[in-house]
Amino acid sequence: MTIQRQSSFQSKETDTNPKTGTLYLVATPIGNLEDMTFRAVRTLKECDIIAAEDTRQTRKLLSHFDISPGQLFSYHEHNKTASGPELIRYIIEGKNLALVSDAGLPAISDPGADLVALAVREGIPVVPVPGANAALSALIASGLPTNTFTFVGFLPRERKSIQAVLAPLRAAQGTLLFYESPHRVVKTLAHLQEAFGNRRIVLARELTKRYEEFLRGTIDECAQWLEEHPPLGEYVIVVEGESLEEAQEADSAWWRALSIAEHVAHYESEGSNRKDAMKKAASDRGVAKRDIYNALLEE
Repeated sequence: MTIQRQSSFQSKETDTNPKTGTLYLVATPIGNLEDMTFRAVRTLKECDIIAAEDTRQTRKLLSHFDISPGQLFSYHEHNKTASGPELIRYIIEGKNLALVSDAGLPAISDPGADLVALAVREGIPVVPVPGANAALSALIASGLPTNTFTFVGFLPRERKSIQAVLAPLRAAQGTLLFYESPHRVVKTLAHLQEAFGNRRIVLARELTKRYEEFLRGTIDECAQWLEEHPPLGEYVIVVEGESLEEAQEADSAWWRALSIAEHVAHYESEGSNRKDAMKKAASDRGVAKRDIYNALLEE
């Protein structure tokens, strides 16, 4: 394994390639323009190139802070394969590049992570310019534990993929953080309740904006609220982790030592038909019945 060291205090004399530029990851406001930092404004003014997820959105931000970019490039999920190497080439040639997303920290639920990986591979310095972040803002105001947490981001679209993401998180004792759009949040709450049970959650929407709102309750209570109050704005869903008592109960569960086939067979021996036996085993394990069915096919 080769160690790669990057230091902000590294002198040009010791730099192996003093002509190489730097990749700056610049946080932008998530709603309130007053959350833009002085350092972020200065960095955007000084960089040769700004790479943006949505150049139209970024031009509005630059105009507000009277920033005239040298060059403004589009870099997003659909063009990252072609644009990424091109942007890296500019940095290697000596240009400093600032990467921004539409809102918040670049590289969080964002293709910027791929550009950072390319930069690190080429030995390019990567410098974070911190600022607003929706997930952490929701977490610290949620009232749920903050000592341990897991950022999940957006769930996939397919039900099977959603279950594959959520199943391992059932036993996580730290707080869980999800992103969701208004037109999918109700369905996502249904998936969370199926996977975790009726846990405490917080729905945080329109963070830092005029209509910022925190809705605290159980998954079922929040889902009922949304039935009467149609979802508006982007959401962060903060979910309570598994309690220590739940974890201890799960660890001592009678079926823990059984294979899935043995687990299903147990319920069949008690008189359940195959379908009901699989459903009960799935409930015990906190997974979908289809996962039990697929596992039985593989055994």
